Amino acid sequence: MKLISWNIQRGRWHHGTCNLERVAASLRQMADADVLCLQEVSAGYTDLPGSDGRNQFIELAALLPEYTALAGINTDTRVAGGTRRLFGNMTLSRHPVLQVLRHALPWPVDAAAMSMQRGAIEATIDTPCGLLRVVNTHLEYFSPIQRAAQVERLRELHRDAHLQALATPPGERDNGPFCAVPRAAMALLAGDFNFLPQSAQYWRLQAPFDEGVPAWQDAWGLTHPGQPHAPTVCVHDDTAIPYAFDFVFASAGLARHVRSMRVVEGHFGSDHQPLLIELT
Repeated sequence: MKLISWNIQRGRWHHGTCNLERVAASLRQMADADVLCLQEVSAGYTDLPGSDGRNQFIELAALLPEYTALAGINTDTRVAGGTRRLFGNMTLSRHPVLQVLRHALPWPVDAAAMSMQRGAIEATIDTPCGLLRVVNTHLEYFSPIQRAAQVERLRELHRDAHLQALATPPGERDNGPFCAVPRAAMALLAGDFNFLPQSAQYWRLQAPFDEGVPAWQDAWGLTHPGQPHAPTVCVHDDTAIPYAFDFVFASAGLARHVRSMRVVEGHFGSDHQPLLIELT
C-alpha cells in the first residue's frame, strides 16, 4: 500500500495561479497511491495569491473520482455577500473507508501571533494490509504555544484510539449511530507539522505513553536510520536554506510494515515537496 502526503498550497503552480488539474496529474505521476493526504485545500478565497475562490474540496473529488474523498474543513467563515470561506485538509482513499472522525485541535490564546483553527481528519480504512487508521493534519505555523498544545492533543487522540481498538464495544448495525465501528490500532499520522526534526515538539510527539500504548515513530528514521530527514520545504528556493516540516509517523505495530519512504523530488509549484511511503 502506498500513501502520499502533500501540502499543495491551494494548488499553487509556477505561473502564480492555482491549478488543481496539474495537482491531480502530478499525484498520479508520483505513484499509484492508495491514500492521499493533502493539506491547504480552500474554497471561497479570492484574496490569496493565485486563488479564484472555487471550491477545491469539490474539484479535487471530481478530478480524482477513483478515490473516496473526505473533507476536513478547519476554518469556516462568512464573508460579504453571505458566501463562505473554507480551509483545511483532504484525505482520499481507494479502499473502503469504514469511519471518519474530524478533530478540532486546540487553539489557545496567543495574542502575539496570527493563527487559525487547525484540525486532524482521521479515517479507518480497510486496506490490503488490514485495517489502518490514517490521520491527516496541519499544525499551526506562527504560534509555538498553539502548536505545542496541538501536539499534545494528537498524542491524546492516538492513545484513545489505540485503547479503543483493543476493546470490543457493544453495538449492532440496527443500533444506528451507536453501531460499533472498528477503530484500527495500526496507524499513520501524516501532514505538515510546522516543526523541525529534532525540535522539542518533534520528540514530544514520539514520546512514550504511561499506559503502554505504542508511541509514534518517524517513518523516515525507520527507513533511513542515522540519516537526517531530507528537506521538504524551499527545496527549489535559491534564497532560502531547505528544511523539513512534513512528516509521516507510524504506530509501533505498523513499523515493521514500513517498506520505504522518500521525499518526491520535482518542481510542483507548492514550496512543499510530497512524501511517499510504502507499506508491505
